[in-house]
Amino acid sequence: MEHINWIHNIPFFSIFLAMLCGIITALVKNGRLAFKIHSIMVFIIFVMSVILLISVVKNNEIFTFMMGHFPAPWGNELRAGPLEALMAVTFSIVMLLTVSGGSEFIFKDVVPEKQPLYFIMLNALFGAMLALVYTNDIFTAYVFIEINTIASCALIMAKGTPQSMVGTTHYLVISLLGSGLFLLGVCILYSITGHLLFPQMKEAILEIIKTEQYRLPLLVVTGFMFIGIAIKSALFPFHSMLPGAYHSAIPTSSGILSGLVLKSYIILGIKLIYCVFSAEVMHTLKITEVLFVFGLAGMVMGSVYAMRERKMKRMLAYSSVAQIGYIYMGIGMGSRVGMTAACFHILAHAITKTLLFLCCGSFVEDSGGKEKIYHMRGAALRNPLAGIGYTVGALSMIGIPLLAGFISKIYFATASVYSSGKMAAVLIILGVSMVLNALYFLPSVIAIWTPEKGVEMKPVSSVSPLFAVSIVGFILLNFVLGVCYRPITRIIQMSIELLAQ
Repeated sequence: MEHINWIHNIPFFSIFLAMLCGIITALVKNGRLAFKIHSIMVFIIFVMSVILLISVVKNNEIFTFMMGHFPAPWGNELRAGPLEALMAVTFSIVMLLTVSGGSEFIFKDVVPEKQPLYFIMLNALFGAMLALVYTNDIFTAYVFIEINTIASCALIMAKGTPQSMVGTTHYLVISLLGSGLFLLGVCILYSITGHLLFPQMKEAILEIIKTEQYRLPLLVVTGFMFIGIAIKSALFPFHSMLPGAYHSAIPTSSGILSGLVLKSYIILGIKLIYCVFSAEVMHTLKITEVLFVFGLAGMVMGSVYAMRERKMKRMLAYSSVAQIGYIYMGIGMGSRVGMTAACFHILAHAITKTLLFLCCGSFVEDSGGKEKIYHMRGAALRNPLAGIGYTVGALSMIGIPLLAGFISKIYFATASVYSSGKMAAVLIILGVSMVLNALYFLPSVIAIWTPEKGVEMKPVSSVSPLFAVSIVGFILLNFVLGVCYRPITRIIQMSIELLAQ
């Protein structure tokens, strides 16, 4: 009897457990019980993902898991290696801390009878994101892109206000445009290659490039798929859905959408680059150059829009547009060093932006529902822990040493040296973006620590223990990435080398 490596079942069990908990939660009528089920599920997946990460790093391996044992060209497969395992660990810990720290926002802003529904969508969303991380076939990717979209819209509209309905509609329309382009690309690519699994598609595409057959259709397909992913991940100028959606959603939803959901699409895009099209084909078709230009534009324009914004949550939304630009700039450099910087920034932004949204939600609550930065003067004096968390997150986004954001920017600057003809553009735009980041983050930091004249700054009576643990956890993770970054970088480099084989 063939020996079974149970660790190879972890990707499937992780997705299955998340979806199963969504079904179980549908039978639950109490929101707090649904919250406990969700938290236990995420913690179990976190533990399994850590075991998987240790195993694949130790063995320096990538493996595939065939679901249903259907052979090519219609098989369904999962693929796991150091990159997938690292992202699963990150997604799990960020999801656990965000939902735990933002649980009071959920129980306050979502009506009791809809709270279990919120956690059903949260479970489905988590399972869909894991599927996008692990998938090894294009059709499974599309199915979970749609699940991701539907669940994301449910999280945005959970508050039930007219504003959240408008934000959800805008988000849905733009997201479906991205999904439609991606589906169109999948259909044409299948008609060209005759395969759905990544390895077989890659072989067929390399043959197309070699023989010059279907070269133009391949260019169109690649454009459709990566424009679709760019729209889904809110790359400038496809970002218009973010400000209204994040502003109208509860802080927990905003943190998850910005920190995790956008990244799941980008991770899928990275896997397509290496496992389907190959880095050489992407360079030949000039797709990386296009992503590079839009990434640079997003870095600047996202920051410019954030500077003009007076409401803190909308400012953070535009900041996400700028940070997504950083990631696409790294991908567009077309080198493994640039991809390493992009993957590291995915981790840095995930733990930082969720921290900022949770702290922002606390400020709005302590300021009586007022959302403008001007009205949040002294908010950090009323809630020092949230103030410290927001300050650390803001300084990380600016690029202050010892924090995660600083390491990202150092890696991007270093990667520019290895990118022929792009060094000057990267260094100039990187410098401009850092200055712009400081120009909109520092005034908000100063505002929350400046007492309002004639008003006594009394600290809040109590801070939720889960909120405190979450904020402290995110702060520590920021310093961990900012100080102990070398092991994580080595894992990312190993991942890219294995993917490129």
